Amino acid sequence: VSESSNKIKYLPYISTKMAENPDNFQQLLDTLLSTDNNIRTRAEDAYNNLPVEPKVTFLLSSIHNAAMGEELRQMAAVLLRRLFSAEFMDFYPKLPPEGQQQLKEQVLLAVQQEQSDSIRKKVCDVAAEVARNLIDDDGNNQWPEFLQFLFQCANSPSPVLKDSALRMFTMALGGCMYRCIMYVILFFRCVPGVFGNQQSNYLDLIKQMMQQSLMEASGYEVRFQAVRAVSSFILLHEKENAIQKHFSDLLPSMVQVTAQSIEKQEDDTLLKCMIDICESAPKFLRTQLDPLLDMCMNVVVNEDIPDSWRHLALEVMVTLAETAPAMLRKIGAKYIPLLVPQILKMMTDLDDDADWSVSDEIVDDDNDSNTVVAESALDRLSCGLGGKTMMPHVEQNIPGMLSNPDWRYRHAALMALSAVGEGCHKQMEAMLPQIMDGVLNFLQDP
Repeated sequence: VSESSNKIKYLPYISTKMAENPDNFQQLLDTLLSTDNNIRTRAEDAYNNLPVEPKVTFLLSSIHNAAMGEELRQMAAVLLRRLFSAEFMDFYPKLPPEGQQQLKEQVLLAVQQEQSDSIRKKVCDVAAEVARNLIDDDGNNQWPEFLQFLFQCANSPSPVLKDSALRMFTMALGGCMYRCIMYVILFFRCVPGVFGNQQSNYLDLIKQMMQQSLMEASGYEVRFQAVRAVSSFILLHEKENAIQKHFSDLLPSMVQVTAQSIEKQEDDTLLKCMIDICESAPKFLRTQLDPLLDMCMNVVVNEDIPDSWRHLALEVMVTLAETAPAMLRKIGAKYIPLLVPQILKMMTDLDDDADWSVSDEIVDDDNDSNTVVAESALDRLSCGLGGKTMMPHVEQNIPGMLSNPDWRYRHAALMALSAVGEGCHKQMEAMLPQIMDGVLNFLQDP
């Protein structure tokens, strides 16, 4: 590579040189997967020292090389996407038109021809990264063939190509960096949409693509990706009510597929998508708020469902209380008297430690525990919905818990009074002497 790098002009030439001896780069990829830190570090140094242009060609050729092992081809796709993310504009403008065209064609061809599902998903990420880089400063899309390919795949009878289209659509909007932390919405605001300033011309086509993909005949995997894609699109247009209204009739299917994902319990991405929409575009959910809340309530009360899923369903409802309290009080009023007792019950999920009073170490609370999550939810609900809405339900449930022979219920009741203190302070001030007298009695609690 080092001998030929100075002679490189554009991609076809590199491909010719590489074809003469392709084993060197394949060996480098294999070494990058080494479990030996020293060997892998030397391989990483060698890879990083390669010029960008040959790296692009070698990686793309590796992806197309069906004879190469799947793990190596996956590595090639991951490295190519990283390279495009960091250095695309350092080399692409320097390529002649025929080199640029070949690069784009080879990327789309890799998506279309790939047989391995895991590699195809990573190649979709590569294509989306190229598409995002080919939006100019004025918002013009410099790769119209990508849009054509996207819609051709979406309208294909092949579920694999439908899935690819939705994945590329989502990734091109920023969804490829899907949030491990639920609230990273800023990313979507910073990344321009793949459709550039031509987007209004494609709105109906986008909606048609999503509608077809959300149909039951498309299969669960395609429908799953469609919900992700619509969610990403709505988040990108969180301030544009007209666009949200245009897509609102997709909501029934989105809620239905999210409910399916809860039943399968394989991937909680769609519940997280709902949380993101609740935080940034809650009005989009208005027409399906009742089914959404009903779905979440059924999850929260079901103790057979893993706690992490119950926490996400609870987060949907709590986030709505913070971002759209009036909408929740009006449309979801019937769920509040059901939700408060359930939160209080979650707060009783405590372990009895006989040695707690003689421990010389302070153990931090588990932030993922039912107790901590529920107490935080009660605090946020009270602040979001206000004391007029919340205090009657607190008053209805707390006395019975304070007299319960099980200490966990008494503990939960006292912590609940603390949790609602901020949101319900006006209502509690009027009865503060009685509350304090009741609380102080528990200094004598066995």
